Amino acid sequence: MQDKPAPLWQLLVLSLLLSTRIRSDIAVATARELFAEGWRTAEHLRESTWQHRVNVLGRGGYRRYDESTATRLDDAAALLLDRWGGDLRRLRDEADGDPRRIAKSLQTFDGIGPAGASIFLREVQAVWPQVRPSLDRLALEGARAAGLPDDPEQLSSLVDGDDLAHLAAALVRVARDPALLDHHNDDGNDNDA
Repeated sequence: MQDKPAPLWQLLVLSLLLSTRIRSDIAVATARELFAEGWRTAEHLRESTWQHRVNVLGRGGYRRYDESTATRLDDAAALLLDRWGGDLRRLRDEADGDPRRIAKSLQTFDGIGPAGASIFLREVQAVWPQVRPSLDRLALEGARAAGLPDDPEQLSSLVDGDDLAHLAAALVRVARDPALLDHHNDDGNDNDA
């Protein structure tokens, strides 16, 4: 990820999609469809029609919430453009880099609640060191499952700062599928003998 307007917008879109009660793989596939359509910036999304967004959301598998999300995406793009000139770094700067204030500002986007703000912060810490450590409930659940500390400060001390977002992403995968640990720990030897 880069600390530039387009990748930050794309992270906001993904956070919005993941905030809905829908499987994460569908949200990710839908985000890919939206970006493949050329809506990698708020400006480009605003050029789309509501029906076009509904169609693309449906193509990504995001059918149950396609109509409301088509509206939310347009509203998010409009808010980002109007309030922060299309650049989420301005939101960060307005909040003086404070993670709580950033989270509160993120929640002004319709469809982004505490969970969506946490997702955004967890991922953006790769390029915004001032929000580290940002480890949400799911990442900490994965840490516990992996036998790692579930205190954000202790957990973040296990890796270099830039790697914390990668560790958090891996821990989220573990929380969603604890069997990943079994596959990783299976070295083919029968240690029970």
